[in-house]
Amino acid sequence: MDAGNSTVVTEFILLGLTQSLDAQILLFVLVSMFYLIILPGNVLIILTIRSDPGLNAPLYFFLGNLAFLDASYSFIVSPRMLVDFFSEKKVISYNCCITQLFFLHFLGVGKMFHLVIMAFDRYIAICRPLHYVTVMSPRACYALLLALWLGAFAHSIVQVAPILHLPSCGPNQLDNFFCDVPQVIKLACTDTFVVELLMVSNSGLLTLRCFLGLLASNAVILCRVKGHSSEGKSKSISTCTTHIIIVFLMFGPAVFIYTHHFRVFPADKVFSLFHTVIFPLLNPVIYTLHNQEVKASMIKLLCQHTVF
Repeated sequence: MDAGNSTVVTEFILLGLTQSLDAQILLFVLVSMFYLIILPGNVLIILTIRSDPGLNAPLYFFLGNLAFLDASYSFIVSPRMLVDFFSEKKVISYNCCITQLFFLHFLGVGKMFHLVIMAFDRYIAICRPLHYVTVMSPRACYALLLALWLGAFAHSIVQVAPILHLPSCGPNQLDNFFCDVPQVIKLACTDTFVVELLMVSNSGLLTLRCFLGLLASNAVILCRVKGHSSEGKSKSISTCTTHIIIVFLMFGPAVFIYTHHFRVFPADKVFSLFHTVIFPLLNPVIYTLHNQEVKASMIKLLCQHTVF
């Protein structure tokens, strides 16, 4: 449809990760392997926590919800990415692009907020053990979860709403393998400085604040456990170490992508691949398998349903 001398964009062409056929085949194999681990792994975590009455503490409630978020997040980019490896022309409609962008930020920020809630739960359990039952009651856990979803929804609306009002007149090539804010904004045929500033403030600073807050909370916990018994101290340090690893692996790419002023860097695609495909694998591999109670219950569940 003509609008003056410009054409309104109704679809985008994704340039993908690479134009090399050999590299695409290798990436297809690697991403397929990751995806086949992510989805069943997170589903197994959810089923294990739901089926074991002994795993009823807030920690396991939040761990199950984190697995649900990871499983849902893995549907946003990976399936289409796998199909596009064999597509000569990687086309995505404007509406599908905006939908992908919305859920990418909705579930991505949801996971971010979820890690903050889990850090709060761990802080209360270690630093305020006498108040833990009162503070982390079932009602409080559901309230925190509701706040998480509402906060993630509000964030995603703030991300998408300004983009819907930007005129997209062409070109229509996105230099990535999925739709995200930086690439879509760059295609707008108007000055996007204010919108970019809003996006950096909304995504970049939010990510950075959560990242620094999580590191600070773990530092406080590590300082507090110095006076604990050796067994309790060892368990607390182990839990914090695991959480710090996940925080760095999740927030590192996100901080890089969303805190700079939407300039294109060669490493953007690598960080995006890690952030959208690799990180969802880390929950079942690092977080859950590190928990002895969940691991034992998971093995028990598998043994019960294995046919010899």
